[in-house]
Amino acid sequence: MPDSLLHILNVCVLALLFLFFLRVMRAMWVQVNAPPIPPPAPIPIAAAEQAPRAAVAATGTLRLRVIEPPDLKGKTYDPGEEVTVGRAPGCGVSLQDTTVSQLHARVFRRDGRLYVEDLGSTNGTFVNRVPVSAPVPLNRGDRLQVGGTVLEVSR
Repeated sequence: MPDSLLHILNVCVLALLFLFFLRVMRAMWVQVNAPPIPPPAPIPIAAAEQAPRAAVAATGTLRLRVIEPPDLKGKTYDPGEEVTVGRAPGCGVSLQDTTVSQLHARVFRRDGRLYVEDLGSTNGTFVNRVPVSAPVPLNRGDRLQVGGTVLEVSR
């Protein structure tokens, strides 16, 4: 092999290694700078028996309904207590969209509310066209965008 070809291959390998290092540093930066989620407030003993039912009644029927792309329009997902959104087969909301990361975002319940959190995705997660940088509460009618897929929070 000519020396010039080996030199070019060395430069390409170093460039790929550098890009990998930058990606790891970005993921770490997002994790370190995310504001902490406050711990849940303690439940008084008298209300402890009624709290689970009240939380389920308040938000138990919220679902994620696909509104874009047209071929998936109307499909609904029940987030339950926690669900991941992405292209990976193990995701509860598995989207075959090339602009969606393998593990793109997670939707979870805390204190009877539904939240979404970006998991360091490449193209970002948006709620009502606003980028998500920390866990954001979701309300009925909000639009959650992951890649080219838009989901609406509905009952």
